[in-house]
This record gives sequence, structure tokens and C-alpha cells, in this order.
Amino acid sequence: MASVTKENLGNLHDKLTVKVAKEDYFPSFEKAIKEYSKKANIPGFRKGMVPAGMVKKMYGGSIFYDEVIKSVEKELKEYLVKEKPEIFAQPLPMENDLRKLDMNQPADYEFPFEIGLKPQVNLDALSTAKLVFHKVKTTPEMVNEEVEKLVTKNGDLKDVETVSALENVLNVLFEESDAEGNKLEGGISKDNSILLKYFSEKYQEKLQGKKVNDSIVLQLKNAFPEKEREWILSDLGLDKEDASSIEKYFTMTITKIGLVEKKELNEEFFNQVFPGKELKTEEDFRKTVEEEIQKQWDAAGHNHVQDQLYHALIDTPIQVPDEFLKRWIEIGGEKVKSKEEVEKEYPQFADQLKWTLISDKIIKDNNLDVTEEELRANMKKEIMNYFGQMNLGEDASWLESYIDRMMKDEKQVDSSYRRLITEKLFTWLESQVTPQEKETSSEDFLAMQHHHHH
Repeated sequence: MASVTKENLGNLHDKLTVKVAKEDYFPSFEKAIKEYSKKANIPGFRKGMVPAGMVKKMYGGSIFYDEVIKSVEKELKEYLVKEKPEIFAQPLPMENDLRKLDMNQPADYEFPFEIGLKPQVNLDALSTAKLVFHKVKTTPEMVNEEVEKLVTKNGDLKDVETVSALENVLNVLFEESDAEGNKLEGGISKDNSILLKYFSEKYQEKLQGKKVNDSIVLQLKNAFPEKEREWILSDLGLDKEDASSIEKYFTMTITKIGLVEKKELNEEFFNQVFPGKELKTEEDFRKTVEEEIQKQWDAAGHNHVQDQLYHALIDTPIQVPDEFLKRWIEIGGEKVKSKEEVEKEYPQFADQLKWTLISDKIIKDNNLDVTEEELRANMKKEIMNYFGQMNLGEDASWLESYIDRMMKDEKQVDSSYRRLITEKLFTWLESQVTPQEKETSSEDFLAMQHHHHH
């Protein structure tokens, strides 16, 4: 009679030995041989008339092997259903000599498997974590800067003859050359559009008074400040990590000069930026801009609290069956990995695993879920955001049928579900803690954000 025995191999790491006797697999082996001889196509024999002995001789070994393995898998599956151990992934077969499987001498066989067990997860870190909500206050400078951006962004671009203002938009052609301006054979050639104020001060002066078709020779490291330079490098297809990239020279020819006519601060413009708010005065407009900026800072502050929560929980000591999991990474995928690859991948894998255990526990214990209605509402919101402030017309029936189509796309539904359940998870976590509020300057906050991820 088949049986399964268990022994401990280490931390959360057990060995299951499945034992099968001749009576567990031999009847089905004999039956399979008969079935096969009915179906086998062997030259010289009519179909269905092939002697069982011949089938056994030709295919018996592999049929025998299949039947033994089937009875082992059946036994293992029944054990897991009955005992319900909380395991990671699937049991992994351990070293085993399969040469001993001999159909002419059927015997009792043992097959060892190893399993990794899930640990208990505690959320004590929630009550002990020192959390800070960084409150950034919107300053008049931030409001002025945002208003300036809005009047420029919504302004009308008109063509002008000469470069004369920092707000000039230059359409240019970059052609790779030497320091004298001789173009390089097979060098980079790329059109671009750049605001004059993005050049370094020295080059802003050089470009003043220039007209369409005028050219200058520039070296990237001198022509742009660092932040803008990164953007230019990537546009030209150069590697910003490579130190020689910024040493390159280009001949830059002006192909068009534009100037943004900024919008006037009037009622029409206020309602273009904030439709539906019916703003009348510049004061109301600035106040609304300030509120919007504050919303963004507060949202960023909450994200930062969530990030602290994530790290507090992920740093909680949770025991996992390291040896089993490393074996699983090594042999459980499509191709076998080397020990070095496993060691390199493992820390990140272990963190992800810890986070999955923690989040699964929170979701299960607090019955968090995403309903179909919530999925549909979220997709609707995404479509509306995509189309921006455009009037989508009175008849929105196309929208519903579009969402119906999206709901049939498994990948789409899965990614929306994951995003919404993560949001709910973090909202729940935030509801369990009271962070200390601390007033922080925007500079300090942005410097912290630099390390932020989750």
C-alpha cells in the first residue's frame, strides 16, 4: 500500500517520502499495455492485432515508468490535499536513481521530495514603527512658478526673425562635427526643439541676435547645464554614463525661431485651466493653483509614509526556508541556474517573497477585495484621464462598450486589480498608524524622495 512519510530537514524545510508498492501501479501498467496494443501501428501487423508481448518489448519500459510516476504523483497530491501543509510553490523531487525501475522485477519504490513551508507572519512592526508625515507647505514662489508655467504652456507660438528672449523656442539641426565645424562622415544628425533658457549662460549670449539658417559650433559639456545635458544626450542617442559623450562637438543650425505669447490672466484663461470652477479673479485663480499644489505635496507626503510602512514591515524578521527556496530558484524555472546566479538573485527574491507573505496576510485577515464595479470605475477614470479635458460628447455608450472589451482582457484586469488591491492595502496600513507630522522644506523633501521606492 502506498504511503507518505515526513521528516524535517531544517528551518521550515521538510522531506516527504512517497512509497509505492507493486499493487499500486502494476494493474494500471498491465491495462496500459493492453490499451496500447489495441492502438499501436506496427508494420506487419493489422491494427489492434499486435501481441501484448511485442508492445511490452518495444514500449514497456517507458509505459512502466509513466505508470509508476503517475501513482507517486497521485499519492503526493492526496497527501497535500488531506494534510494541507502551507507550502511554497510545488514539492521539488530530490535525487533519485530511476535506473532501479525495472518492469521485469516490479518492486516497492521510494521517491523523496522536499517542501518549503510558509512561516507565521506577525505585523508587530505596525505598532512600533517610528513614522513621519513630512508636511511641505506651498510657498508664494511655488505659486508664481506654476502660474508662469501655465501662461507659457497654454500660450500661442508665433514665428519671429531673431533670437532675443530667454523664452525663444529654437528649432535646430545638430550635426556631429569637429571643433572647427567640419562635419564628420557618418556622424549623428538630429533635429530638436529647445528653449533658449536651457542653454548655458555663455551660449545664451552667443545665440542672441542669431537668425534662421545661422550656425554655431558647440561642445556639449559647455553648451548645456547638467540637467538639460542629460536630456540632450539621450535625444542624440548618446550614453550619458560614457564620459566621452559630453566631449563631442556639433554644428547646430537654427531652422526656425518661435516665441511663446503668454496667455493673459483673465477669466477665459482661468476657466480654460480649471474648467467647471467658474473662477472670476486672479486672486481666486492663484488660490486654486495653491490648493492644487498643496494636494500634490500632501499626496507625496502620504506616499512617503507608505514607503516607510513598507520598509518597516519588510525589515521585520520573517524566517523563510532559504535552502529550499534557493533550490527552487536553481531548478524550478525553465532552465537550471548556477549557484552564483542563485546567490545573486536571492536577496531581491526573498524581499519580494516576504512582501507577498505580508500583503497576503493583511488582505486575507481584513477581507480586502476589489469588486467588478471598482474595476470598471477605475478603467473609466483612466480613459477619461487619457482623453484629458476634451468633451467626450453626450453619448457615452461607446465608453461602456470600450470598458466591456477591457474587462475581457485578462492582463488588463489583472494589472488593474493588482494596482487597486495595493492601494487598498496601503490605505488600510495608513489607517492603523498615526505618523508624527513634521514641517519640511520642499528641497529637503525632494532629497529624501531620491531614495524612495516601492
